[in-house]
Amino acid sequence: QVQLVESGGGLVQAGGSLRLSCAASGLTFTKYAMGWFRQAPGKEREFVAAISRSGDSTYSADSVKGRFTVSRDNAKNTVYLQMNSLKPEDTAVYYCASNFWEATIRASEYDYWGQGTQVTVSS
Repeated sequence: QVQLVESGGGLVQAGGSLRLSCAASGLTFTKYAMGWFRQAPGKEREFVAAISRSGDSTYSADSVKGRFTVSRDNAKNTVYLQMNSLKPEDTAVYYCASNFWEATIRASEYDYWGQGTQVTVSS
């Protein structure tokens, strides 16, 4: 079965960095665009970043542009989210997800989801 497993979350001070990883199994990784979403307590899940199947195209939410970078290693079936200059408002559970068609910002268009990893940024 398909599994997406996130790792790399944790507690960090404002201004710090974290790198999230999402390891995929049970699917042909190169056939899927990948996305990162996050959900803070009491808020709806929101788009963070996405990357095309080949990795040639990436997309980021305005709130993280210039601070977060999405990348993928198709040889390792893994997608990454490098997060720099973290702010307290980045605190959330971060999820990776796969999309058979294309990298989009709409969560409803993603097929499979990981269980999430907590990121907490202290001020």
